[in-house]
Amino acid sequence: MSNSGNIMDLVQSKNFSALIFDCDGTLVDTKFFHFFTLRGALHEVGITLRQDWYFSRLGLSRDDLFIEIKKEQDAEFDEESVKETISKTYKQNIHHVKEIELVSSIARKLSGKLPLSVASGGQREIVLRTLAAVGLDSIFDFVVTVEDVTRGKPSPELFLLAASKMGVAPSQCLVLEDSNEGIEAAHRASALSIDIREFV
Repeated sequence: MSNSGNIMDLVQSKNFSALIFDCDGTLVDTKFFHFFTLRGALHEVGITLRQDWYFSRLGLSRDDLFIEIKKEQDAEFDEESVKETISKTYKQNIHHVKEIELVSSIARKLSGKLPLSVASGGQREIVLRTLAAVGLDSIFDFVVTVEDVTRGKPSPELFLLAASKMGVAPSQCLVLEDSNEGIEAAHRASALSIDIREFV
């Protein structure tokens, strides 16, 4: 049986009324894309970003990641300038991103049959552009991002907001995630969860 079959079987074995998907690393393969984009932007302000360090913090919002970078390197930099560089580079190269079909196929199959949301720690403009780049922008009922809440993952706020918008109790939501922070956030929201890293 394929991994796709395994994860769909697991999804179907859960008792839930709505699905919430993370975006980066869950629906869309952007891990290396985000890393190289951020590394380049930080290099311009004299900051070196290690791949292993970054990958161990994938679930953090960009603002929380910046706090960690400053603390780790005991350095200061103009966050707005770095954000502008990241946004410009990302938009120029967004056509390179690919969907993770193992997960996106589940969203496509269940779209219109169950309430579906995206809950991402990314910036709204980037998340929407990313979903559009792989043709996933029209299949979700709601998209919530870090700009809609006061705290990103591992705070449960994103998942609680997504559940509220869908009109479903958090305990009746199934979350698909790819980060420790995301899985913790789902647990803190009392939602069911599947760590897709077990399948990809």
